[in-house]
Amino acid sequence: MDNKRVIIALVLSFAVLFGWQYMFPPPKTTTPPPAAEQKQEAAPAPAPAQQIPPAPVADYAPVPGRAVTVKTPLFTAVLNSSGGVLERFSLERFKEDIRPDSRTVDMVGDARVKAPLGLILGGVPTWHMGQWGAPAGDLTLADREAKTLTFVGDSAGFRIERKLTFQADSYLVREELTLTNLGGTPVQTRMSFTAASKTLSGASDSYNPTRVEYLFDKKSMTEKEKGDLEKGVSESGPLNWATINSNYFIFALLPQAEQATLKAMLQDGVYRLAVDQDIQVEAGAAKTLHCSYYLGPMDRGILSTMPADLGSAVNFGWFHLLAVPLLWILNWFYQFVHNYGLAIILLTVLIKLIFWPLSQKSYKSMEQMKKLQPMIQKLREKYGDDKQRLNQEIMHLHKTYKVSPLGGCLPMVVQIPVFFGLYKALLGAVELRHAPFIAHVPFTDLIWLADLSAKDPYYVTPLIMGATMFIQQRMTPSTGDPTQAKIMMFMPVVFTFLFLNFPSGLVVYWLVNNVLSIAQQWWMIRAQKK
Repeated sequence: MDNKRVIIALVLSFAVLFGWQYMFPPPKTTTPPPAAEQKQEAAPAPAPAQQIPPAPVADYAPVPGRAVTVKTPLFTAVLNSSGGVLERFSLERFKEDIRPDSRTVDMVGDARVKAPLGLILGGVPTWHMGQWGAPAGDLTLADREAKTLTFVGDSAGFRIERKLTFQADSYLVREELTLTNLGGTPVQTRMSFTAASKTLSGASDSYNPTRVEYLFDKKSMTEKEKGDLEKGVSESGPLNWATINSNYFIFALLPQAEQATLKAMLQDGVYRLAVDQDIQVEAGAAKTLHCSYYLGPMDRGILSTMPADLGSAVNFGWFHLLAVPLLWILNWFYQFVHNYGLAIILLTVLIKLIFWPLSQKSYKSMEQMKKLQPMIQKLREKYGDDKQRLNQEIMHLHKTYKVSPLGGCLPMVVQIPVFFGLYKALLGAVELRHAPFIAHVPFTDLIWLADLSAKDPYYVTPLIMGATMFIQQRMTPSTGDPTQAKIMMFMPVVFTFLFLNFPSGLVVYWLVNNVLSIAQQWWMIRAQKK
């Protein structure tokens, strides 16, 4: 059997896979409309429970109050004393771009109008319809300090006490919420913790989408289609966490509730989350709820230490088991060279050495197939009208000369999962964000590969990569099949086009891999001639 179909399938598979904006997205959730939420039975009460009617949730507008600032080595948070609404959360160690005067990344931005961290009690926006007292003052934390801000107010018939605890060495904010029923009858109502964030991706960053992800009872779901999010998403169950995230940053809600309802929406360009819990509070009694918030980088090491299995938010899909160890090796190399571009090159060399025997086997198999082509061509001329007989004769020829038609392709197939595992790893590694390789074009002040998570601004590396693919193709033994030859001639063009807007770290990997392959083929050709 001829290996033409296998080659065609491989080429088309590569083209389709790289053409996707996102690789292998997980299955979408079935999202019932908010009206179809699951109802829970209220706990028995000595008196009939009073239902607080829901009220429309207004956009946030600063009310009489003052800004309360929390400064730590990791972030600067600004909250409004009226309800504890988050107005700014700047990550001190991350800049918006690579310019020296660039602003720090603000996780809130324009989303402040949707009142992130605001509490909704029985449908009432407590920051908008309540009376609040101001905390004693601003907080500044150093070393391993932990300090608490307390917000106290009255809203919807409750005394509300919010205790937000900040730590100097953590992006996690812990909340202890105490609700005291000021009325004379038991009240059954619903408490909502909220989050809101601007888009966490650049306008042209097609490989780094902002999405909503959540984990219900160890089952992770992802929503990144804007159309679905604009309609609204609602799910109920034992919720571990709900997040707004990109490849590099994450805003997470971690409610401590056995049963909760998550509502997510993209509204006016702002991503919103609300986690609802049904509660019942006796007359004059108090009830305490807990929730945590994480606003920071998608750092695997940091997230693995967070509660509620938040570390599982970093997921590389089908290739997770390959991507994680590859990233570990990449960071191990970085400890020695202190340059992620060089670390990628060293990792590429290591992978090439591991697959060296398979590459040799592939090349030898293609050489054997090349020698059989004249005989196969004669068989085609003789049995061209009898496809069944032609296939039988070709198979007999392969068996006679002990040549496998798949011998040149299978080694390549084995390497494909490793490549895509590294693709996912490099695409989602926050370490590569703003990590330089060759910051300037040599002997000039022109910024070049100063950010391995961004594309090559001058498209130098993709074009060189395409040229190396062409050279490699010319060095590869041809089987003489005209259809296969045309497809292989087209491959460098397709891959160059696909790689133009890829993060430069990925292009560096593929370029170095091609150069090593050319060197290996040159060595094998020379050895064969001798």
